[in-house]
Amino acid sequence: MDQQLTEMPLLSKLYLNAAATAAKQRLLRTTPVAALPARAVEVRGVQADLAKLTAFQHLMGKPARDVLPSGYIHALAFPVAMSVMVQDDFPLPLLGMVHLDNAVEHLAPVRFTDVLSIRAWARELKGHRSGTQVQLVAEVRSDDGVKLLWRGVSTYLAKGIYLPDLDKPGNGPATGDRAIFAPPQPTARWQLGVDTGRAYAAVSGDFNPIHLSVLSARALGLRRSIAHGMYAAARVLADIGSPKPDHFSWNISFESPIFLPAQVSLHIADTFADDGGWQGSEFTAWNAHSARVHFRGSVVAGAAVPRTTVGQPIPVTGAEPGAAPLR
Repeated sequence: MDQQLTEMPLLSKLYLNAAATAAKQRLLRTTPVAALPARAVEVRGVQADLAKLTAFQHLMGKPARDVLPSGYIHALAFPVAMSVMVQDDFPLPLLGMVHLDNAVEHLAPVRFTDVLSIRAWARELKGHRSGTQVQLVAEVRSDDGVKLLWRGVSTYLAKGIYLPDLDKPGNGPATGDRAIFAPPQPTARWQLGVDTGRAYAAVSGDFNPIHLSVLSARALGLRRSIAHGMYAAARVLADIGSPKPDHFSWNISFESPIFLPAQVSLHIADTFADDGGWQGSEFTAWNAHSARVHFRGSVVAGAAVPRTTVGQPIPVTGAEPGAAPLR
């Protein structure tokens, strides 16, 4: 049975709960079980905050519109997905999770006046050469739960966490064996200040300490604060295929963090139909000084089956075990 929440959870409280759970587990030295919660978490009656929506659009360099950007919908659904990860029987620690990739199908326009139902659950708990990975699925539907509007699959890695009974895959090619990245001619350059993480946190509600300041990031083992991965995704989406069709899909794979401040080079390659209509785009972003790739991905009109960082398809349509069927 789903866990029904009466209101949208606050991310700040969820992070505190995650910290408390981590401390408790260290004290008790409990061994997590290699199984995911069988229930989903759902919140109904959700509406966008108009002030934050407007600020989000302005942060992405766009004028205010009544249609929610796809990146904003992810931010809207994120607290529900996090509520899954802070459940007592979730086997991985939330704090320290590495965001590997996202695959999203945006099926219909969502307006700020729409009342929504948001549902999230975990799936695909797998061994990884660097720890254990898991996928969080979030669905945004009309308030009655019938019409599916947006669906996202996020893949996370708990580095250094190896659960019993999960096969650890082979190491695969070493980093040095990867194809050398030859940067193309940039189509854009981003100048990201030290306050980029705080600015995105203010409009998304994601106040993860690794994004906020040097001191808070160092407390969690990073040398400097890093930009939110979903800030990068939302900003790229804002510049691609404008205006986009009502139905489109996108994916992004994160390869290295963006330490702030930063200068990021971006290349977007568009594909157009014979009639000039936009069909899709591929993008890559890298450090302007070291040429180290930060992220890459694509956006296409209509449905797609995006691929993960390891080249395996992520289905973004269809029914899930224990989840409501798509209607």
